[in-house]
Amino acid sequence: MDLYSLLVRFENSNFYLALLLYFAWYPLATSVMWIFTSILFFRQKEVGETDFYDPIGDDEPQPMVSFVIPAYNEKKNIAATLAGVLKVNYPNFEVMVIDDCSTDGTLAEIEPFLTDPRVRLMRKQINEGKAMALNDAIPLTRGELLFIMDADAIPIPDVLKYFVPHFRSPRCGAVTGNPRVANRDSFLAKLQAIEFASIISLMRRAQRVWGRIMTMSGVVGIFRRTALFDVGLYSPEMATEDIDLTWRLQMRHWDVRYESRAVMWMRVPQSLKGLWWQRRRWSLGLSQVLTRHGRTLLEWKHRRFWPVLIEANLSVVWAYTYVILTVIWLISYAVGYPPRGASPIPNFWGMLIASMCLIQLLTGVILDRAYDQVLKKYFIVAVFYPLVYWILMAIITVTTAPVGLNVNRQKRKYTLWKPVRE
Repeated sequence: MDLYSLLVRFENSNFYLALLLYFAWYPLATSVMWIFTSILFFRQKEVGETDFYDPIGDDEPQPMVSFVIPAYNEKKNIAATLAGVLKVNYPNFEVMVIDDCSTDGTLAEIEPFLTDPRVRLMRKQINEGKAMALNDAIPLTRGELLFIMDADAIPIPDVLKYFVPHFRSPRCGAVTGNPRVANRDSFLAKLQAIEFASIISLMRRAQRVWGRIMTMSGVVGIFRRTALFDVGLYSPEMATEDIDLTWRLQMRHWDVRYESRAVMWMRVPQSLKGLWWQRRRWSLGLSQVLTRHGRTLLEWKHRRFWPVLIEANLSVVWAYTYVILTVIWLISYAVGYPPRGASPIPNFWGMLIASMCLIQLLTGVILDRAYDQVLKKYFIVAVFYPLVYWILMAIITVTTAPVGLNVNRQKRKYTLWKPVRE
Protein backbone atom coordinates (compact mmCIF):
# COMPACT_ATOMS: atom_id res chain seq x y z
CA MET A 1 0.00 0.00 0.00
CA ASP A 2 1.49 3.36 -1.04
CA LEU A 3 1.71 6.50 1.13
CA TYR A 4 -1.27 8.15 -0.56
CA SER A 5 -3.53 5.18 0.19
CA LEU A 6 -2.29 4.99 3.78
CA LEU A 7 -3.14 8.65 4.34
CA VAL A 8 -6.61 8.25 2.84
CA ARG A 9 -7.27 5.21 5.01
CA PHE A 10 -5.93 6.85 8.18
CA GLU A 11 -7.80 10.12 7.70
CA ASN A 12 -11.06 8.22 7.33
CA SER A 13 -10.53 6.25 10.56
CA ASN A 14 -12.23 6.80 13.92
CA PHE A 15 -8.84 7.42 15.55
CA TYR A 16 -8.14 10.35 13.24
CA LEU A 17 -11.61 11.72 13.96
CA ALA A 18 -10.89 11.49 17.69
CA LEU A 19 -7.63 13.41 17.22
CA LEU A 20 -9.47 16.14 15.32
CA LEU A 21 -12.17 16.45 17.97
CA TYR A 22 -9.63 16.64 20.80
CA PHE A 23 -7.49 19.15 18.91
CA ALA A 24 -10.50 21.41 18.38
CA TRP A 25 -12.39 21.05 21.65
CA TYR A 26 -9.60 21.05 24.23
CA PRO A 27 -8.56 24.73 23.79
CA LEU A 28 -12.22 25.80 23.62
CA ALA A 29 -13.22 23.93 26.77
CA THR A 30 -10.19 25.04 28.79
CA SER A 31 -10.55 28.69 27.73
CA VAL A 32 -14.17 28.74 28.90
CA MET A 33 -13.12 27.07 32.17
CA TRP A 34 -10.22 29.51 32.80
CA ILE A 35 -12.38 32.53 32.05
CA PHE A 36 -15.30 31.48 34.25
CA THR A 37 -13.28 30.38 37.28
CA SER A 38 -10.87 33.33 37.15
CA ILE A 39 -13.79 35.76 37.13
CA LEU A 40 -15.23 33.87 40.08
CA PHE A 41 -11.94 34.30 41.99
CA PHE A 42 -11.83 37.98 41.05
CA ARG A 43 -15.32 38.61 42.38
CA GLN A 44 -14.71 36.67 45.60
CA LYS A 45 -11.14 37.66 46.47
CA GLU A 46 -10.29 40.88 44.66
CA VAL A 47 -13.58 42.74 44.75
CA GLY A 48 -15.09 41.17 47.85
CA GLU A 49 -13.61 41.57 51.32
CA THR A 50 -12.39 38.71 53.52
CA ASP A 51 -10.50 38.57 56.80
CA PHE A 52 -7.35 37.44 55.03
CA TYR A 53 -7.18 40.71 53.12
CA ASP A 54 -7.42 42.95 56.18
CA PRO A 55 -4.05 44.60 56.88
CA ILE A 56 -2.07 43.54 59.92
CA GLY A 57 -3.17 45.80 62.76
CA ASP A 58 -0.79 47.79 64.94
CA ASP A 59 -1.72 45.64 67.93
CA GLU A 60 -1.07 42.37 66.07
CA PRO A 61 2.29 40.58 66.01
CA GLN A 62 4.14 41.35 62.78
CA PRO A 63 6.11 38.20 61.99
CA MET A 64 9.66 38.61 60.83
CA VAL A 65 10.11 38.14 57.10
CA SER A 66 13.39 37.02 55.51
CA PHE A 67 13.88 37.99 51.87
CA VAL A 68 16.08 35.27 50.36
CA ILE A 69 17.72 36.33 47.08
CA PRO A 70 20.00 33.85 45.31
CA ALA A 71 22.26 35.48 42.71
CA TYR A 72 24.68 34.31 40.06
CA ASN A 73 26.23 36.82 37.64
CA GLU A 74 23.57 39.46 38.27
CA LYS A 75 25.83 42.51 38.16
CA LYS A 76 23.40 44.43 35.94
CA ASN A 77 20.34 43.83 38.12
CA ILE A 78 21.20 43.08 41.74
CA ALA A 79 21.63 46.71 42.90
CA ALA A 80 18.18 47.72 41.63
CA THR A 81 16.70 44.60 43.21
CA LEU A 82 18.21 45.28 46.65
CA ALA A 83 17.24 48.94 46.51
CA GLY A 84 13.68 47.92 45.71
CA VAL A 85 13.51 45.36 48.52
CA LEU A 86 14.79 47.87 51.09
CA LYS A 87 11.89 50.17 50.14
CA VAL A 88 9.31 47.57 51.17
CA ASN A 89 6.88 49.06 53.65
CA TYR A 90 7.11 46.62 56.57
CA PRO A 91 8.78 47.10 59.96
CA ASN A 92 10.28 43.68 60.55
CA PHE A 93 12.35 42.10 57.78
CA GLU A 94 15.86 41.05 56.84
CA VAL A 95 17.52 40.41 53.48
CA MET A 96 19.71 37.38 52.86
CA VAL A 97 21.65 37.55 49.57
CA ILE A 98 23.45 34.45 48.30
CA ASP A 99 26.34 34.93 45.87
CA ASP A 100 26.83 31.60 44.11
CA CYS A 101 30.40 32.15 42.89
CA SER A 102 29.58 35.00 40.52
CA THR A 103 32.33 35.99 38.10
CA ASP A 104 31.00 39.29 36.74
CA GLY A 105 31.27 41.74 39.62
CA THR A 106 27.97 40.88 41.31
CA LEU A 107 29.69 40.89 44.69
CA ALA A 108 30.92 44.46 44.23
CA GLU A 109 27.35 45.56 43.53
CA ILE A 110 26.11 43.87 46.72
CA GLU A 111 28.77 45.17 49.12
CA PRO A 112 27.49 48.79 49.46
CA PHE A 113 24.16 47.46 50.74
CA LEU A 114 25.85 45.56 53.57
CA THR A 115 26.07 48.79 55.55
CA ASP A 116 22.33 48.40 56.14
CA PRO A 117 21.94 46.14 59.21
CA ARG A 118 18.99 44.40 57.56
CA VAL A 119 21.17 43.00 54.75
CA ARG A 120 23.34 39.91 55.08
CA LEU A 121 25.49 38.09 52.52
CA MET A 122 26.30 34.42 52.14
CA ARG A 123 29.11 33.58 49.71
CA LYS A 124 29.21 30.05 48.36
CA GLN A 125 32.54 28.50 47.46
CA ILE A 126 31.13 26.03 44.91
CA ASN A 127 28.55 26.92 42.26
CA GLU A 128 25.72 24.42 42.70
CA GLY A 129 22.69 26.19 41.25
CA LYS A 130 19.66 28.00 42.59
CA ALA A 131 18.08 25.16 44.57
CA MET A 132 21.24 24.39 46.53
CA ALA A 133 21.90 28.10 47.12
CA LEU A 134 18.46 28.38 48.70
CA ASN A 135 18.86 25.17 50.71
CA ASP A 136 22.18 26.40 52.11
CA ALA A 137 20.88 29.85 53.02
CA ILE A 138 17.42 29.16 54.43
CA PRO A 139 18.68 27.56 57.70
CA LEU A 140 20.70 30.74 58.36
CA THR A 141 17.69 33.06 58.11
CA ARG A 142 15.73 34.32 61.11
CA GLY A 143 12.30 34.94 59.63
CA GLU A 144 9.13 33.09 60.48
CA LEU A 145 8.15 33.81 56.87
CA LEU A 146 10.57 33.36 53.95
CA PHE A 147 10.16 35.52 50.86
CA ILE A 148 11.92 33.75 47.97
CA MET A 149 12.59 35.92 44.92
CA ASP A 150 14.92 36.29 41.94
CA ALA A 151 17.86 38.66 41.80
CA ASP A 152 16.51 40.52 38.76
CA ALA A 153 13.06 41.40 40.14
CA ILE A 154 11.65 44.30 42.17
CA PRO A 155 8.64 44.02 44.51
CA ILE A 156 6.11 46.79 44.99
CA PRO A 157 6.56 48.57 48.37
CA ASP A 158 3.28 47.16 49.76
CA VAL A 159 3.96 43.57 48.78
CA LEU A 160 4.06 42.30 52.39
CA LYS A 161 0.87 44.20 53.21
CA TYR A 162 -0.90 41.76 50.89
CA PHE A 163 1.15 38.63 51.64
CA VAL A 164 1.44 38.53 55.42
CA PRO A 165 -2.29 38.55 56.36
CA HIS A 166 -2.77 35.18 54.62
CA PHE A 167 -0.67 33.54 57.32
CA ARG A 168 -3.31 34.24 59.95
CA SER A 169 -4.54 30.85 58.82
CA PRO A 170 -2.37 28.11 60.39
CA ARG A 171 -2.98 25.93 57.31
CA CYS A 172 -1.49 28.50 54.94
CA GLY A 173 1.96 27.23 53.96
CA ALA A 174 2.75 29.54 51.06
CA VAL A 175 1.41 32.36 48.91
CA THR A 176 2.53 33.16 45.39
CA GLY A 177 2.35 36.64 43.94
CA ASN A 178 1.64 38.32 40.63
CA PRO A 179 4.75 38.60 38.40
CA ARG A 180 4.63 41.41 35.84
CA VAL A 181 7.02 41.95 32.93
CA ALA A 182 9.25 45.01 33.38
CA ASN A 183 11.41 44.85 30.24
CA ARG A 184 9.16 45.21 27.21
CA ASP A 185 11.53 46.30 24.47
CA SER A 186 11.09 43.36 22.10
CA PHE A 187 8.07 41.80 20.41
CA LEU A 188 8.54 38.59 22.42
CA ALA A 189 8.67 40.55 25.69
CA LYS A 190 5.39 42.28 24.84
CA LEU A 191 3.82 38.89 24.15
CA GLN A 192 5.04 37.68 27.53
CA ALA A 193 3.52 40.74 29.22
CA ILE A 194 0.16 39.65 27.79
CA GLU A 195 0.86 36.01 28.65
CA PHE A 196 1.56 36.60 32.34
CA ALA A 197 -1.74 38.46 32.69
CA SER A 198 -3.93 36.37 30.42
CA ILE A 199 -2.53 32.87 30.83
CA ILE A 200 -0.46 32.52 34.00
CA SER A 201 -2.34 34.94 36.26
CA LEU A 202 -5.68 33.75 34.88
CA MET A 203 -4.79 30.10 35.50
CA ARG A 204 -3.64 30.77 39.07
CA ARG A 205 -6.93 32.49 39.84
CA ALA A 206 -8.78 29.51 38.42
CA GLN A 207 -6.64 26.91 40.16
CA ARG A 208 -7.14 28.68 43.47
CA VAL A 209 -10.89 28.23 42.99
CA TRP A 210 -10.23 24.51 42.47
CA GLY A 211 -8.28 24.45 45.73
CA ARG A 212 -4.82 23.56 44.40
CA ILE A 213 -2.21 25.57 42.46
CA MET A 214 0.15 24.24 39.81
CA THR A 215 3.14 26.49 40.57
CA MET A 216 4.48 28.80 43.25
CA SER A 217 6.31 31.24 41.01
CA GLY A 218 10.05 31.11 41.61
CA VAL A 219 10.31 34.87 41.15
CA VAL A 220 7.82 35.77 43.89
CA GLY A 221 6.60 33.57 46.70
CA ILE A 222 6.44 33.68 50.48
CA PHE A 223 6.54 30.56 52.65
CA ARG A 224 5.88 29.64 56.24
CA ARG A 225 9.23 28.49 57.59
CA THR A 226 7.83 25.34 59.19
CA ALA A 227 6.12 24.37 55.92
CA LEU A 228 9.38 24.55 53.97
CA PHE A 229 11.20 22.39 56.47
CA ASP A 230 8.24 20.02 56.64
CA VAL A 231 8.74 19.10 52.96
CA GLY A 232 12.54 19.10 53.05
CA LEU A 233 13.27 22.37 51.19
CA TYR A 234 14.12 22.37 47.46
CA SER A 235 14.95 19.40 45.19
CA PRO A 236 18.14 20.16 43.18
CA GLU A 237 17.53 17.31 40.72
CA MET A 238 14.31 18.91 39.45
CA ALA A 239 14.50 21.26 36.46
CA THR A 240 11.80 23.48 37.98
CA GLU A 241 12.33 23.40 41.71
CA ASP A 242 9.36 25.75 42.21
CA ILE A 243 6.78 23.40 40.62
CA ASP A 244 8.12 20.44 42.57
CA LEU A 245 8.04 22.33 45.87
CA THR A 246 4.49 23.54 45.20
CA TRP A 247 3.26 20.01 44.64
CA ARG A 248 5.05 18.61 47.69
CA LEU A 249 3.61 21.32 49.94
CA GLN A 250 0.09 20.52 48.80
CA MET A 251 0.68 16.78 49.08
CA ARG A 252 1.41 17.48 52.74
CA HIS A 253 -1.93 19.33 52.84
CA TRP A 254 -0.48 22.81 53.26
CA ASP A 255 -2.69 25.49 51.77
CA VAL A 256 -0.99 27.29 48.84
CA ARG A 257 -2.61 30.54 47.74
CA TYR A 258 -2.45 33.17 45.03
CA GLU A 259 -2.36 36.89 45.86
CA SER A 260 -2.91 38.95 42.73
CA ARG A 261 -2.16 42.25 44.46
CA ALA A 262 1.36 41.20 45.49
CA VAL A 263 3.02 42.46 42.32
CA MET A 264 6.62 41.69 41.42
CA TRP A 265 8.27 43.43 38.46
CA MET A 266 10.54 40.92 36.75
CA ARG A 267 12.71 40.63 33.66
CA VAL A 268 12.00 38.07 30.93
CA PRO A 269 13.94 36.70 27.93
CA GLN A 270 13.71 39.03 24.95
CA SER A 271 15.28 36.73 22.37
CA LEU A 272 13.82 33.58 20.84
CA LYS A 273 16.83 31.58 22.05
CA GLY A 274 16.35 32.75 25.66
CA LEU A 275 12.63 32.05 25.53
CA TRP A 276 13.23 28.60 24.05
CA TRP A 277 15.59 27.56 26.85
CA GLN A 278 13.30 28.97 29.54
CA ARG A 279 10.23 27.14 28.25
CA ARG A 280 12.23 23.98 27.66
CA ARG A 281 13.15 24.00 31.35
CA TRP A 282 9.50 24.59 32.29
CA SER A 283 8.35 21.70 30.10
CA LEU A 284 11.02 19.39 31.47
CA GLY A 285 10.06 20.34 35.02
CA LEU A 286 6.38 19.59 34.41
CA SER A 287 7.14 16.17 32.97
CA GLN A 288 9.39 15.46 35.96
CA VAL A 289 6.75 16.26 38.57
CA LEU A 290 4.11 14.29 36.66
CA THR A 291 6.46 11.31 36.66
CA ARG A 292 7.59 11.63 40.27
CA HIS A 293 4.30 12.58 41.95
CA GLY A 294 1.57 11.57 39.51
CA ARG A 295 0.88 8.11 40.92
CA THR A 296 0.82 9.32 44.54
CA LEU A 297 -1.59 12.12 43.65
CA LEU A 298 -4.10 9.57 42.35
CA GLU A 299 -4.77 8.52 45.95
CA TRP A 300 -8.15 9.58 47.31
CA LYS A 301 -6.65 11.81 50.00
CA HIS A 302 -5.18 14.00 47.23
CA ARG A 303 -8.44 14.25 45.26
CA ARG A 304 -8.48 18.06 45.44
CA PHE A 305 -5.34 17.99 43.31
CA TRP A 306 -7.00 15.94 40.57
CA PRO A 307 -8.19 18.93 38.46
CA VAL A 308 -4.60 20.25 38.28
CA LEU A 309 -3.22 16.78 37.58
CA ILE A 310 -5.77 16.05 34.86
CA GLU A 311 -5.33 19.42 33.15
CA ALA A 312 -1.53 19.10 33.19
CA ASN A 313 -1.69 15.67 31.53
CA LEU A 314 -4.28 16.78 29.00
CA SER A 315 -2.12 19.76 28.00
CA VAL A 316 0.78 17.41 27.24
CA VAL A 317 -1.52 15.13 25.23
CA TRP A 318 -2.82 18.14 23.29
CA ALA A 319 0.72 19.21 22.38
CA TYR A 320 1.40 15.74 20.94
CA THR A 321 -1.93 15.82 19.11
CA TYR A 322 -1.09 19.21 17.61
CA VAL A 323 2.32 18.08 16.36
CA ILE A 324 1.06 14.73 15.03
CA LEU A 325 -1.80 16.33 13.10
CA THR A 326 0.48 19.04 11.71
CA VAL A 327 2.94 16.45 10.40
CA ILE A 328 0.10 14.42 8.85
CA TRP A 329 -1.34 17.52 7.17
CA LEU A 330 2.02 18.56 5.77
CA ILE A 331 2.59 15.09 4.33
CA SER A 332 -0.93 15.05 2.90
CA TYR A 333 -0.43 18.33 1.09
CA ALA A 334 2.97 17.13 -0.14
CA VAL A 335 1.46 14.04 -1.83
CA GLY A 336 -1.48 15.97 -3.24
CA TYR A 337 -4.22 14.80 -0.88
CA PRO A 338 -5.99 17.72 0.88
CA PRO A 339 -6.36 16.45 4.47
CA ARG A 340 -9.61 16.28 6.36
CA GLY A 341 -9.93 18.95 9.04
CA ALA A 342 -7.18 21.23 7.74
CA SER A 343 -7.37 24.14 5.36
CA PRO A 344 -4.89 26.87 4.34
CA ILE A 345 -7.88 29.24 4.40
CA PRO A 346 -9.19 30.05 7.93
CA ASN A 347 -12.34 28.01 8.51
CA PHE A 348 -15.06 28.02 11.15
CA TRP A 349 -13.20 25.97 13.75
CA GLY A 350 -9.96 27.86 13.29
CA MET A 351 -11.70 31.20 13.70
CA LEU A 352 -13.67 29.93 16.70
CA ILE A 353 -10.54 28.69 18.50
CA ALA A 354 -8.65 31.90 17.73
CA SER A 355 -11.59 34.05 18.87
CA MET A 356 -11.90 32.16 22.18
CA CYS A 357 -8.16 32.54 22.74
CA LEU A 358 -8.41 36.30 22.21
CA ILE A 359 -11.40 36.48 24.59
CA GLN A 360 -9.31 34.69 27.22
CA LEU A 361 -6.40 37.07 26.66
CA LEU A 362 -8.72 40.07 26.90
CA THR A 363 -10.21 38.73 30.14
CA GLY A 364 -6.75 38.50 31.68
CA VAL A 365 -5.90 42.04 30.59
CA ILE A 366 -9.13 43.36 32.13
CA LEU A 367 -8.65 41.51 35.43
CA ASP A 368 -5.03 42.65 35.77
CA ARG A 369 -5.45 46.21 34.53
CA ALA A 370 -5.36 47.56 38.10
CA TYR A 371 -1.85 46.12 38.60
CA ASP A 372 -0.43 47.07 35.19
CA GLN A 373 -1.87 50.32 33.88
CA VAL A 374 -0.24 50.16 30.43
CA LEU A 375 -0.93 46.48 29.78
CA LYS A 376 -3.93 47.16 27.55
CA LYS A 377 -1.83 48.87 24.90
CA TYR A 378 0.01 45.60 24.28
CA PHE A 379 -3.20 43.70 23.56
CA ILE A 380 -2.74 44.46 19.87
CA VAL A 381 0.08 41.87 19.77
CA ALA A 382 -2.19 39.24 21.37
CA VAL A 383 -3.37 38.14 17.92
CA PHE A 384 0.09 36.60 17.41
CA TYR A 385 -0.01 34.64 20.67
CA PRO A 386 -1.62 31.43 19.32
CA LEU A 387 0.65 31.47 16.28
CA VAL A 388 3.90 31.97 18.22
CA TYR A 389 3.29 30.25 21.55
CA TRP A 390 1.16 27.28 20.55
CA ILE A 391 3.68 26.23 17.92
CA LEU A 392 6.66 26.92 20.18
CA MET A 393 5.26 25.16 23.25
CA ALA A 394 3.96 22.18 21.28
CA ILE A 395 7.39 21.54 19.78
CA ILE A 396 9.13 22.05 23.13
CA THR A 397 6.71 19.73 24.96
CA VAL A 398 7.01 16.93 22.42
CA THR A 399 10.81 17.06 22.36
CA THR A 400 11.34 17.60 26.10
CA ALA A 401 8.64 15.68 27.97
CA PRO A 402 10.21 12.21 27.42
CA VAL A 403 13.42 13.37 29.16
CA GLY A 404 11.52 13.96 32.39
CA LEU A 405 10.28 10.37 32.49
CA ASN A 406 13.66 9.30 33.89
CA VAL A 407 13.70 11.76 36.80
CA ASN A 408 13.41 9.09 39.48
CA ARG A 409 16.63 7.50 38.19
CA GLN A 410 18.53 10.71 37.54
CA LYS A 411 21.12 12.17 39.90
CA ARG A 412 21.94 15.21 37.77
CA LYS A 413 21.24 18.61 39.31
CA TYR A 414 19.09 20.42 36.78
CA THR A 415 18.45 23.64 38.66
CA LEU A 416 21.30 25.65 37.20
CA TRP A 417 21.10 29.40 36.80
CA LYS A 418 18.86 31.02 34.24
CA PRO A 419 20.43 33.45 31.72
CA VAL A 420 20.72 37.05 32.94
CA ARG A 421 17.85 39.19 31.62
CA GLU A 422 19.13 42.25 29.85
